[in-house]
Amino acid sequence: MKTFLDIHQQSLNHQGEQLCGDQAKVVRGKDNITIVLSDGLGSGVKANILATLTTEILATMLREGMNLKDVLETVVSTLPTCQVRKIAYATFTILQLRPEDNHFTVINFDNPPPLFLKQGVLTPLDVSYEEILGKEVAISDGYLELGDFIGLISDGVLYAGLGQAMNFGWGWENIGHYIEEIFAQRVFSARTVVNGVISKTRMLYQNEIGDDATFVGVFARNRHALMVFTGPPQDECHDFIYVDKLLDFEGRKAVCGGTTGNIVASFLNTSIETDISTLRENIPPIGRLPGIDLVTEGIITIALTLDHLRNCRGDISKVEPDNNGAYLLTRELLMADEVNFLVGNQVNPVHHNPALPNNVSVRRYLVEQIADELRKLNKDVSIEFC
Repeated sequence: MKTFLDIHQQSLNHQGEQLCGDQAKVVRGKDNITIVLSDGLGSGVKANILATLTTEILATMLREGMNLKDVLETVVSTLPTCQVRKIAYATFTILQLRPEDNHFTVINFDNPPPLFLKQGVLTPLDVSYEEILGKEVAISDGYLELGDFIGLISDGVLYAGLGQAMNFGWGWENIGHYIEEIFAQRVFSARTVVNGVISKTRMLYQNEIGDDATFVGVFARNRHALMVFTGPPQDECHDFIYVDKLLDFEGRKAVCGGTTGNIVASFLNTSIETDISTLRENIPPIGRLPGIDLVTEGIITIALTLDHLRNCRGDISKVEPDNNGAYLLTRELLMADEVNFLVGNQVNPVHHNPALPNNVSVRRYLVEQIADELRKLNKDVSIEFC
């Protein structure tokens, strides 16, 4: 299975500020992924504008395929310099990833060095320096293998606790060793590492954030794929074709809908085993079928799942844990990097919404809305109507 590059970011705003002076952006191209982290000088609106401007210029020019040196020269020459402190009004780090072979390049302009962990062990990267219009830019490169992690931080993380919990701030090595401790407890996602570091940053500031703090992490792990089969195919003759496709899928499998479940059960020459303990006042119970990871009811469960996705914004901890169908389906979708929907086109008149065209079912509408929410979370989503 191809290694998946799991990316997660989180920021803390300076105490009393509504806008963050750090900005991070992930741009996915056809053959590469570019991550830009910029830190505007100071905090508040001015820092936010400077960081946003820097991030957008870098991301746009790199997305258009412009030569890296030309991009750096453009940005370095554009950034104003503080006449008092003799430093740029915005600093930045660029991380370019090539998913084909997981090669990475880090270009760093006055931000803290990247944190690279090889199999959970802090490993300094070799650095070369290039002068761009009189400014020194640090460049490192390497490869991410399964289990490797690379993180970009702003100085708000580096100096967390300065003059409070720690005399000189948290420090680069201490942050790296803290991430090692997280890895020692087993890591399954970039979110685990990033949330852990940001939580520690908040603690070191004693909840009074002294500087905007941002952490962007990339974790190389196995890809998590999911296929969801929901709704009977328009032509009954094709029922078992799509069941075959589901059962042959390499990844987790979910079936949503009573009729759909019965189609799969018929193919397997068995019947759905209903788990009455999962019945809730507004959520039908889940079922069980051999070889299928999750079996739920259809429209009601899918609609509640859409509500969960809209409300939790990618964080399953914001959904009250339960073993009901909507929670379990939401968790499956959020844990997956790649979601493939098989959606039957047979329209159930009971579930038809008169506001929708006759050939568009409520099921289809809900699945398309769920797909939109998942794409906002940078998940690969495909829908095949059958």
